[in-house]
Amino acid sequence: MTTVLKDPAPTVRTDLPDVIAAASSVSIKQAVANSFTMAYRGVVKIKHNPEQLFDVTLQPIIFTLMFTYLFGGAISGDVKSYLPIIIPGILVQTVITTSIVTGTQLREDMDKGVFDRFKSLPIARISPLAGALLADVIRYVIATTITLVVGFAMGFRPEGGPVGIVAACLLVIVCSFAVSWIWAFMGVTMRKASSVQGISMLILFPLTFMSNAFVKVETLPGWLQSFVNINPISHLVSAARELMNDGHFGIHVLWSLVGAAAIIAVMAPLTVRMYMRKA
Repeated sequence: MTTVLKDPAPTVRTDLPDVIAAASSVSIKQAVANSFTMAYRGVVKIKHNPEQLFDVTLQPIIFTLMFTYLFGGAISGDVKSYLPIIIPGILVQTVITTSIVTGTQLREDMDKGVFDRFKSLPIARISPLAGALLADVIRYVIATTITLVVGFAMGFRPEGGPVGIVAACLLVIVCSFAVSWIWAFMGVTMRKASSVQGISMLILFPLTFMSNAFVKVETLPGWLQSFVNINPISHLVSAARELMNDGHFGIHVLWSLVGAAAIIAVMAPLTVRMYMRKA
């Protein structure tokens, strides 16, 4: 007489809808607390993998030295005269480019199943995503600091004073955080981290180089000037230059802040929705 052993029935979580509902009903205060808790997780990851900071430590140095000495004499006559133009441009270009890493790392974490575990917790649905993006602010601060240190070492002396410098840095960091939501959306929707990085660079590369970050708009062909003048990167670069060099809070600062708010208002809910659909 033989005994047939049946496989045990798979365990199915019947409380998952309740968990999702609980996560949807958390207060704003709790959502902020959850997000900063998740951000701390990201900081711990950086602590245990410091090699992921190589790009934000080396790129500002290489780009600042390379572009300054390549274009300084041709555009402004000498390097010192070119620094007020190039340093704000390099700052924007470096920090914005750094934000791409957010999407690629998010895709890698999702491939490992880490975010599937977060969905089973009674926390705000936005907190795993917002936490990852907040942790990357450390990368922006490092890139910003190194760019300025290199600029000061080369003779950059902005007339906007400490207030103008700090305001410009904060503006660039805030705008980079907003842009990182676009890459986060790509990280959630695309299947491979390499695809996220490739398409992000394909979008960001022409936007940064076809802007006023490295040259004056007046030196460009007329048809290209039209694009450069409406390029959002150009508005951010102009805002950083005005704040650093003159201490002036002008229309470019306003447009940059409005653009950052609009990106977050649209992309954050959309990214969270797509993230939950992956459940």
